[in-house]
Order: sequence, then structure tokens, then C-alpha cells
Amino acid sequence: MAGNLLKSTGVVGLMTLVSRVSGFARDVLTATLFGAGFGMDAFLVAFMIPNFMRRMFSEGAFLQSFVPVFAEARAAQAPDELRRLLGVVGGTLGGILLLVTVIGVAGAPLLMSLFAPGFSQVPGKSELGSELLRIMFPYLMLISLTAMVSGVLNSHGRFAIPALTPVLLNLCMIGAALLYSESVRGLAWAVLLAGFVQLGFQLPALARLHLLVRPRWGWSDPQVQRIVQLMLPILFGASIAQLSVLLNTLLASLIPGNGSVSWLYYADRVMEFPLGIFSIAIATVILPSLSAQHAGKSPEHFSATLDWGLRVLLLIGLPAMLGLLLLAGPLVTTLFQYSRFGAQDVQMTTVALMAYAFGFMGYSLVKVLLPGFFARQQTRIPVRYGVIALSCGMAVSVSLTWLLIRQQYFAPHLALAISTSVSAWINAGLLLWRLHRDGIYRAQPGWLAFALRLLLANLAMALLLVWLAGDLAGWLAAGAAERALKMLQLILACAALYFAVLGLGGLRPRHLRASA
Repeated sequence: MAGNLLKSTGVVGLMTLVSRVSGFARDVLTATLFGAGFGMDAFLVAFMIPNFMRRMFSEGAFLQSFVPVFAEARAAQAPDELRRLLGVVGGTLGGILLLVTVIGVAGAPLLMSLFAPGFSQVPGKSELGSELLRIMFPYLMLISLTAMVSGVLNSHGRFAIPALTPVLLNLCMIGAALLYSESVRGLAWAVLLAGFVQLGFQLPALARLHLLVRPRWGWSDPQVQRIVQLMLPILFGASIAQLSVLLNTLLASLIPGNGSVSWLYYADRVMEFPLGIFSIAIATVILPSLSAQHAGKSPEHFSATLDWGLRVLLLIGLPAMLGLLLLAGPLVTTLFQYSRFGAQDVQMTTVALMAYAFGFMGYSLVKVLLPGFFARQQTRIPVRYGVIALSCGMAVSVSLTWLLIRQQYFAPHLALAISTSVSAWINAGLLLWRLHRDGIYRAQPGWLAFALRLLLANLAMALLLVWLAGDLAGWLAAGAAERALKMLQLILACAALYFAVLGLGGLRPRHLRASA
């Protein structure tokens, strides 16, 4: 089992790596061509709105509810019944999202005023954001249907195509930026095009499974109602999450001057790179396995799979967190500091990235622990904990942002990054405590030795990293090729030392295989 999970995680991680690298190419290009100001602020908020709703409706509430029900049906029902289920779920989801899309396009100015009221203080900024939002809002429906297909493919052990699909969005945006560099409107049209391309890319794989069926409305279908019942508490929690995001975006738009939205976005993009490759890859792989183990009434294997996920996460996540924290400035400089992205943008993005790095393992743990609840079709408890964590984060956002602005701190947007990290750690702690308290998760033997090996390896890597990184001024003065080469050498040297220390400490592949 662990060998299959490790192989599947490697496949998802590799495909996600390709996606993230292309995403970085996209972000470097947009930062170079459009900088961090008027146009990019408007585009990022407009793009953020359908993306947030996508996370809430599809990749959040819907997918976490659909995959366990689909896995249960796949284990117990005939292929014809499975196709019928997919048809009614797809038709119902598509119908609801079509209505949401029409409302969103019509109400774009209202949504923009809710998410970024500060834009109205800059002539033309709110109007541009509303125009871009109208172009991109249909992306919500297209990418949500794509997420549903991804859930089906993942349930059948087909992880590569769903993990590779985001590359198509990045390629569309790169092409638009190169062909239409005078305005961010080209990026908006590229997002809409990418929605059609991504859905079309996955449909042939669905057809090969003989699951490409005609969608039809089925609101009253019992299994659709079951998914809806599971969705409601997750949707409530996701709504609280979006309220937190709305509050942070609102506060960022109110910070004097242009750039706060963009600085937070670019910092988040750097943090999301290892999060997507490692943490989300592990969570994606273990959810179908946990769902099958729950359906097969195998609590021992269920607990062992969670334990395996936590060990692999810590093995790769801890050095990633240290790298983000200690290399924040050089990373931002290497990736973005070209043309219209100046030294001030580097400084402001760096402080935000350091705050996000503080919460990296919190975000990662949440991603891996949540499947332990959703696979058992238990949604209310994680939602309750999410509300607690997000409420704490929102309190930090308001109070700390107000304090930093009042004190005329040079980077008040730092408060918003800190608040999300605080929320992540609170959420992760509550989830782990509950799984352990209820006897769902029991740590497998060997954790003490494993923790000591990780401590030594990460300490050695951190010391080497600080020694080799040098002063930020040297990175700012270097050319693009010199920066990239130095960063590559630094990462390879630190990775080699990290795994060498682990090996010398006695860590072997069998230690990971034995835990699942």
C-alpha cells in the first residue's frame, strides 16, 4: 500500500512540479510586463473572485463530498449505475453553476466593491476590475466541472492528467501576456479560454473509463442529495474562509498606495509552490485510499495511511518551510525582480513571504489531515474547527493591520500574511487533536527516531543555507542568469546535505513503507 501511495504521490508531485514551474514562468512574465500596481491589482482581485468560489464550490465543498460518495458507489454498484450517478451529479452541478455565473456577470461591479472597496479611491481601478471580472467569471463553471472530472479520474488511480491540467492555464496566460502586453485584458481572456481547454483536456481520459455521459438535472436523486447534505457544513466553513479572504483583500485595498494586493499575491505564489508539489499531492493521493479503507471497514489501515501521509509531509515539508523562511529575499529577487518589478516590490513581497513561511507547515498539515474526516463523510467537525481558526485569524487581521497603519509601519500588509499563518496553525492543531482523541489516528512505532533524524538534518541544512545565501544586496546586483545559477546550486547543495544527514542518521525507504 505504501509503495503505491508513494508512487502515486510522486506522479502527482512531478506533474504538479511541471504546473508550478510553468506558473512561475507566468508570474515572472506578468511581473516583468505589468509590475505590481494599478493594472495587476485590478486583474488579481478580479481573478481572485471566481477562484475563491471555485475553491468553495468545487475543489472545496463539492469535491470533498463527491469523492467519498463516488468511491462508495464504485465499490458497491454496477458500471451503469455509476454512469447514471456521474450524469446526474454533472448535470446538477453544471446547472447550479450556470445560474451562479449569470448572477456573477450581472453583479460584477457589486462584487468588486465588496472585495476591494479601496479601489474606488483610485480613478478607473474599480471599473477595470469589474470589466475583467465579467470576462473571467464563466471560468468558475468550466473549472468546477474540470474538478469533478479530476475527482473521478483520481478515484480510478489516474492522477497524472488532473495534476498536469493547470499547466494549460499557465500556457494560455503566458501566450496572452506575450501577444497582448499593453493591457491586462489579454490575461482575462486567456483565463476564459483556459477554462474550455482544461475541461476538454480531461474528457478523453474520462471516455477511456467509459464514464463520459450526458449530463442531466437530478436534484432529487438520493445520491445527489447525499452529496448536498455532506456539502452543506463544508460550504458553511468555506463561506467563513471566503469571508476571511474577503476581509484580507478588503484591508489590502484600503492600505494607502498601489501594490499591497500584488505583493501578497506574489508572496503567496512562492509559498504555494512547495505546498502544491508536496502537501496537496499527498492529500490528493490519500483521500481515495482513505475513502476505500473506510468503506471496507479497515480502521487499522486507515490510521496507518494517515501516519504515512504525516511522515512524508514532514520529511519534505520541513526543509521547504526553512527554505522559504531563510531564502525569502533571494527567491523573490530571482523570480520577480526585473523591469517594472523594482527593489521596493522585492522588499515588500519578501516580508509577506516570510510571514507565509511561518504558517507553511500549518497549511500543509491541514491539507493532509482533512481527508481523515472527509473520507469518513464527517464534515461538521472540521468545519467547526475551521470557523474557530478563521475567526482568530480575522481578529488578528483587523487589529494588527490597524496597529501597523497607525504606527506608520513600512509594510502594513504584513499583518494579513501573519493572520493567515496563525489561522493555519490553530486549524491544524485542532484537527490533529480530534483525530487522536477519537482514536481515528494512532501514531505508528518509530516516531521518536524519525523526529530526531529530521531535527539533525534540518539543522544542518539551515546552517549551510544561511552560510551560502549571503547578503540580499548581492542578489539584487546580480544578473538574471547569475541569480538563477546561484539559486540552483544552493538548492542542490542543501538538498544533498539534507538527505545525506538523513541517510547517515539511519533513515531508509523501508521506514516509510513500514508506516502504511
